[in-house]
Amino acid sequence: QVQLVESGGGLVQPGGSLRLSCAASGSIFSRYHLGWFRQAPGKQRELVAVAYSAGPADYADSVKGRFTISRDNAKNTVYLQMNSLKPEDTAVYYCNVFPPPTGGAWGQGTQVTVSS
Repeated sequence: QVQLVESGGGLVQPGGSLRLSCAASGSIFSRYHLGWFRQAPGKQRELVAVAYSAGPADYADSVKGRFTISRDNAKNTVYLQMNSLKPEDTAVYYCNVFPPPTGGAWGQGTQVTVSS
């Protein structure tokens, strides 16, 4: 089992950048696929990006070309570099294994607010 803690959110102007981090502890990190998810007010949680244990990453169409997911297995950390941020990217961002376990717990997430 992997425990995950998100950080790096904040307030940024449209067009700005943020880098989110997700530190993991527990079982063998490198074996897991890891995803970044987000939940905007009044909306369901959605998948943003997936870093597989091997192979290229996958992205939601809404963030392709702007966001980059990466992982450092030596540091047990997964990152989300977010560039060209838009107001519609405002949400609480979470990381979790992918696919997330049904009924499994989620961390506190990190708030990203894109506003002028």
